[in-house]
Parts: sequence; C-alpha cells; structure tokens
Amino acid sequence: MSPVRVLLADDEHLIRGALAALLGLEDDLAVVAEAASGPEALAMARAHRPDVAVLDLQMPGADGVSVATSLRSELPDCKVMIVTSHGRPGHLKRALAAGVRAFAPKTVSAQRLAELIRTVHAGGRYVDPELAADAISAGDSPLTAREAEVLELAADGAPIAEIAERASLSQGTVRNYLSSAATKLGAENRHTAVRLARARGWV
Repeated sequence: MSPVRVLLADDEHLIRGALAALLGLEDDLAVVAEAASGPEALAMARAHRPDVAVLDLQMPGADGVSVATSLRSELPDCKVMIVTSHGRPGHLKRALAAGVRAFAPKTVSAQRLAELIRTVHAGGRYVDPELAADAISAGDSPLTAREAEVLELAADGAPIAEIAERASLSQGTVRNYLSSAATKLGAENRHTAVRLARARGWV
C-alpha cells in the first residue's frame, strides 16, 4: 500500500519542522508538502493533492477553518484535521460545519497525531473530549455571520471607516452591527464585545 500523503500547515516553523521529521519516521505516512500560511496551504494542497491536510487553526492569510472550507469544495477527497492551541468552543463548531474530520489540541504527541491521521484517512472522526465538553457548555453564538465578521474586523482597534471599507459596508451599517453585537453580548462597548466573543470562540 502507498503511504498516506500528508500536508502540514503551521506558521510556527519549529513546530512544523519537528512534526514533519517525526511523522516522516512512520512507514505508512509521507509528508508531501508544508505551508506557513492559509493561502500557501491551499496552493500546496492544489499542487500535491494530499490525502490528509493537518492545519493549524490560527494562520496568517486565512485560518484553518477557511482553508478547510475551500478544500472541501476544491479537493473533496482531501480529509482535513485541525490542531490548535486556541481550543475555543466556537472554533470547534465552525470546524465541524466546514467538514473537518478531527479537531485536536497541539499538546498531542507526534505518535498520537500519526494515529489520528490514520483514523481520519480511514474515514473516522476525532474531537478532543475536553474541547467537545467546552463547546457543549458554551452554547451557540447569538451573533449573526455579519455581526461576527464586523466584530472580528474591529478586533485590532481599526476605525469605523476602515472596517466599513474592508467589509464593503456603509459606516452606519458597521455601527449598527457593532451596536447589535455588543447588546447581544451584554458588553458596554465594541472592545469588550470583541474580548467576550473571542473568549467563547465566536469570532
């Protein structure tokens, strides 16, 4: 049998390199490509057509869930798993909705990661039990997709005009979305709303 072809995407070079070296010791796994950003992960997946893509949740350019969404439509045979040090509940729900087959913390050993890659390749699923329990207890996000998007754009303290331009909305609409999001989250301002939403993984 030919080895399982694996794409590794993580913006932390040291972690990615160590994982690639350790997974390379497994006879039935072959790391065929590495990437340091979301766009690079997509480009490498298109070029190398891996069986399994192991994606970091937080990457420059596009996060792991966004990449997973693109891969599902472009390379439906490529199974995706996400590893993260940011195991917030909302991220798990977004990942599962995007067709991600496994969601695990970065604290897993390379040996366990290899087992999960085999599980995913064989059609199985895995969600870290602690992350799953947190997701259940956190409940669903009260924010609409647009509110979440605008709140995320506001996260780095960008002015209303810049958020409006990036979201292709009017400044008045942006203010309405931010006000609505803050009200739903019981926050006194958008900065507190961002902090609360991030803590729950809703943005």
